[in-house]
Amino acid sequence: MGCFQSKTAHLHSPDDPSSTPEPTAKPDSANGDQSDQEHQVPAFKEYGLSELRKATNGFSSDHIVSESGEKAPNVVYRGKLDSNRLVAVKRFSKLSWPDAQQFVAEAAGVGKVRHKRLVNLIGCCAEGDERLLVAEYMPNDTLSKHLFHWDKQPLPWDMRVRVAYYIAQALDHCNTENRKIYHDLNAYRVLFDEDGDPRLSSFGLMKNSRDGKSYSTNLAYTPPEFLRTGRVIPESVIYSYGTVLLDLLSGKHIPPSHALDLIRGKNVLLLMDSSLEGQYANDDATKLVELASKCLQSEARDRPDTNFLLTAVAPLQKQKEVASHVLMGLTKTTVVLPTMLSPLGKACARMDLTAVHDILLKTGYKDEEGAENELSFQEWTQQVQEMLNTKKFGDIAFRDKDFKSAIDYYSKLVVMMPVPSATVFARRALSYLMIGQAELALRDAMQAQVCIPEWPTAFYLQALALSKLGMETDAQDMLNDGAAFEAKRHNSWRN
Repeated sequence: MGCFQSKTAHLHSPDDPSSTPEPTAKPDSANGDQSDQEHQVPAFKEYGLSELRKATNGFSSDHIVSESGEKAPNVVYRGKLDSNRLVAVKRFSKLSWPDAQQFVAEAAGVGKVRHKRLVNLIGCCAEGDERLLVAEYMPNDTLSKHLFHWDKQPLPWDMRVRVAYYIAQALDHCNTENRKIYHDLNAYRVLFDEDGDPRLSSFGLMKNSRDGKSYSTNLAYTPPEFLRTGRVIPESVIYSYGTVLLDLLSGKHIPPSHALDLIRGKNVLLLMDSSLEGQYANDDATKLVELASKCLQSEARDRPDTNFLLTAVAPLQKQKEVASHVLMGLTKTTVVLPTMLSPLGKACARMDLTAVHDILLKTGYKDEEGAENELSFQEWTQQVQEMLNTKKFGDIAFRDKDFKSAIDYYSKLVVMMPVPSATVFARRALSYLMIGQAELALRDAMQAQVCIPEWPTAFYLQALALSKLGMETDAQDMLNDGAAFEAKRHNSWRN
């Protein structure tokens, strides 16, 4: 609990006011078993450009997560909103969508398509020349990375079958929502969430631009009808799904024409990824190869529909009870909140600044036993009168949510008071948080702990400030410490 060994000395204080947490959408049973998800997906909203610029540190190249890199026309950044939610922000090339209203309308339509197998779209921005999409953040890389550029172990057979099934589920749901066109389906569009489950990026439900561009990959992988007419039809998506099946089977990016030659020549073993040897039954591999062949038919009418995909892949799943992160060898870090948190602790944990303010107002100075009496019985001098007036004006400003004035008055009071007040530091800490100065808030919360070493409020406020600074592990430690002292206090009262 050595709070003065802070890791935040090198951080700059944020300048922008904190925004309120984004609203969350209620689970929809039509979207699959949403109770399986550990969090609710935020409702779709329009974000301000300044908010997304701040979230991505000014669209810093250090935040780029799209594997095509900085030179690509449409770059994806990792961002963190003021609510502490991680997001993926796709930035289109300037004027790729010249009509801002059309862009927002299209994005909002995609944002309504929600499913646990999709990386759901949660917002957009259309200010000036900027066109930005905001989606859930997937921390465990793309299928491309796990198939073609793996570090520790190749993707096992059972996980590859799961990818095929989950992506078929995603496409089938898009069909039921009348979103039958998915642009440029490939291994980069499949991402893995915190549980290691594969999800299909919602970005593919929108074109790269209004000029009709739908494919950015090598022409050898594009559907034949697109090469002939430049148009994408629902059957084109099935063709692209077939190319993803080839990736899963081979562990390589094989042109469909070459793969079909191998299949027709009964050289299926030459197609299979050698690292999968011994992991699958030959019959299962043959069935998946046959499905890929059906998807890659040159005539669109000869390709299966999404329901056929589900029916074909479902029986090939052999380890449905094993979690994805286990199959992939990923370490899943689960944040466990303390079981006993006071209302203040819970408000800090969810970063609800308004609730924290209300609680601190109601609590007043009662946690500092004798502090006000000590002031009352001091010799009545002009200096003491000035100190009491400063405290009064600070408390009024704090009550009225005039946080900049509260900071000014409390700062004067800190200098004047002969005995430091934990409550004054706590109130000034929250005031700093309200205007976006998280590092200064952390320092004041630490000072409050110095005044009352086992005061839960001090620990909860430190947790809140650390969360705002993106230091989740340290924030969790502080929440746990605060809960422990809360429990200790309750036990002492009972005794």
